[in-house]
Amino acid sequence: MNEPPAAGVLATDAAPAEAELSAPAALRAVAEGPSELEALRARGRVRGMLPMLGPAFVAAVAYVDPGNFATNIAGGAKFGYLLLWVILAANLMAMLIQSLSAKVGTATGKNLPELCRERFPRPVTIGLWIQAELIAMATDLAEFIGAAIALNLLFGVPLLPAGLITAVVAFGILALQSRGHRRFELVIVGMLGVILLGFLYDTLRIGFDAGEAAKGFVPNFEGTDSILLATGILGATVMPHVIYLHSALTQRRIIARDEGERRRIVRYGRVDVLIALGLAGIVNMSMLLVAASLFHSNGLTGIDTIEGAHTAFGALAGAPAALAFALALLASGFASSSVGTYAGQVVMQGFIGRTIPLALRRAITMAPALVVLAIGADPTDSLVLSQVVLSFGIPFALVPLVLLTRNREVMGALVNRRSTTILAAVVALMIIALNCFLLVDTFLG
Repeated sequence: MNEPPAAGVLATDAAPAEAELSAPAALRAVAEGPSELEALRARGRVRGMLPMLGPAFVAAVAYVDPGNFATNIAGGAKFGYLLLWVILAANLMAMLIQSLSAKVGTATGKNLPELCRERFPRPVTIGLWIQAELIAMATDLAEFIGAAIALNLLFGVPLLPAGLITAVVAFGILALQSRGHRRFELVIVGMLGVILLGFLYDTLRIGFDAGEAAKGFVPNFEGTDSILLATGILGATVMPHVIYLHSALTQRRIIARDEGERRRIVRYGRVDVLIALGLAGIVNMSMLLVAASLFHSNGLTGIDTIEGAHTAFGALAGAPAALAFALALLASGFASSSVGTYAGQVVMQGFIGRTIPLALRRAITMAPALVVLAIGADPTDSLVLSQVVLSFGIPFALVPLVLLTRNREVMGALVNRRSTTILAAVVALMIIALNCFLLVDTFLG
């Protein structure tokens, strides 16, 4: 019987080529020391995972921005629990989309706009950039108006000065990035916590009919108005600018030493998405549940403004419920405005390889929001309209994402499985079909 070679002795006859290749690799590994990922995992299961979490929480803030307040409150007040299924479907779509976006950054070391610039013809890239900038303006419209309303409700600040205050706060939050991405992420997570606690408090205080709520998860519409609101909810939940941003947040966060480490980082990214967007989904459902229980059930189906909702909260549920609502709205506006500015920089740098001073970029994209505040247009109507506009921008981010993540030349071993590509394509087609229906009904109906 042949005995195995002694420990530390290379097997010369069985696999000489492998022995010659493995020795230098082992020496390099010793010289380099543990990789960044190995160092994190050495901390333990929980402490090692915590530094991996964060990018999805930054993205999740965009899924609970002031536009969600407007569409979810309006949907719950007018249609009760009817559109709960839309929020659930949109949240599941968001989890898939953000997971793919996070994977792009990890697999390629580049963000989605950069890959579009490399892989698509220049006219296509320029077109994608222009529409992304228009979407950024619609995003700012929702975020600035929401924060301005919250400052007005809490402190009586007029809407236009409140919008300017929001810009200053957004710059302050973004300035934290100069001290490392972790501080910025922790502030965003804190604000997300304020939003979550605010609506959990209101939901527990007000309560809801569980049986009727369960019926709301059965897909159904009630006329064109419900389709318009469903499209707004979709636009408020699946946000085009954070599809671009998420890939930038992961592209150089942790440098993988080999393919195995990249796969592990992608798995951590999925956990990040599941937790962060799961919390965002709970917040969105809480918004609609509260509006359906408090307003629709009491015959207040005409409440379609945030100010009206705040007043009704105070009258029907008490001052603490109204305060929790306003604080959640303020945290949402401040956090999402800073994330929106960050995403705008990623979009411009990626698509056209240019950057402009942050102050100038913020001034350009927030101009429409300040005009709306200055002329006294109805803030909540503007919020709902902005979310419908955002829903039209989703395919222009989602289609390139699907095309690139299915390309093995781009993604390498982390290329999509066929089933993932099919599911993502179905999601894109559903969103496009819903938007086309809305266009036809609006202009030809």
